Amino acid sequence: MNCPYCTAPGTRMETHRHLLDGHAAEVRTFRDEARDRLRFALGCPFCDDGMERTVNPRGREAGFLEEFQREIALVAFDLLLYHLQASHPERIGLPAEPSESSVPAEAAMPGGTQ
Repeated sequence: MNCPYCTAPGTRMETHRHLLDGHAAEVRTFRDEARDRLRFALGCPFCDDGMERTVNPRGREAGFLEEFQREIALVAFDLLLYHLQASHPERIGLPAEPSESSVPAEAAMPGGTQ
């Protein structure tokens, strides 16, 4: 697997750590004033898909975003890696996953053919 930002190679776990150490600035944290919630946002580097999530459902703890910045970034990058594996595997050095239509029905069913 390669980093989606700089193509550094590594296992999924190594890439996850690399993203945190080298690209944490890609994760944006902010207070959604209209909903009084703390949120993070991270866009996909290959498409217009992005993710935005509430990081603290209570949303009222002063300093939460600063205190838990690393943990928030880890969650954001984990979600990004799932998206990349599902939608852009070839762009991060993984083999393309076969589509359901290209898998024989017998192989797609639990237990396969007997």
